[in-house]
Amino acid sequence: MTGVLVGLAVGYGAHRHLVRQRGAEAVRSAAAEVRAELAPAGDLLAACLAAGAGPRESAEAVGRSLDGPVAERLRQVAAELRLGGEPAVVWPRLAALPGAEGLARCMERAGISGVPAVESASRIAAELRAEQARTATAQARRAGVLVTLPLSACFLPAFLTLGVAPVLIGLAGGLLGRN
Repeated sequence: MTGVLVGLAVGYGAHRHLVRQRGAEAVRSAAAEVRAELAPAGDLLAACLAAGAGPRESAEAVGRSLDGPVAERLRQVAAELRLGGEPAVVWPRLAALPGAEGLARCMERAGISGVPAVESASRIAAELRAEQARTATAQARRAGVLVTLPLSACFLPAFLTLGVAPVLIGLAGGLLGRN
C-alpha cells in the first residue's frame, strides 16, 4: 500500500514538473521567435521610413509583408493609428513583445514629434541582429560542451579500465614482489 501511494505521489510530482517545464519551453520558444523576427522588421521599417512613409504607413506595410507575432502586432498598431489612436498609447503595444522596446520607442517618438527615425530604426535593427548572433554563438558553444559529456562518460571509464588499470596492477605486482 505504501509503495502505491509513493508511486502515485512521485507520478503526480513528475507530471506537474513536466507541465511546468513544457510551459516554460513554450514561453522561451515564443520569445525566441519574436526576437528572430524583430531585426528584419526593424530593417523594413527603416527602409519604409527612408522611402518617405510615416510611422503608421511603415508599420502597415511591414505588417502586411511579414508573418508572425511581430507582423501581427504591427498590423494592430497601424490599424489603431489609422483609427485615430494616440502614438503614445498605441506604440507601447509593440513594446510588450520581448526585445521590441527600443523599436517601439523609436517609432513612438517619430509618430509624436515627427523626428526622423530612419537612423535610429536601422541602429536598433543592427543591435537586434548582433544580439541574435551572440545568442546563437552562445547556444553553439553550449551544445559543444553538452556533446562532450556523453563522450567523457563513455571513454573515460574505458581508458581507465583498459589503459591505466593494467599499468597499476603491473606496478603493484612488482612492488609487492610478485612477478
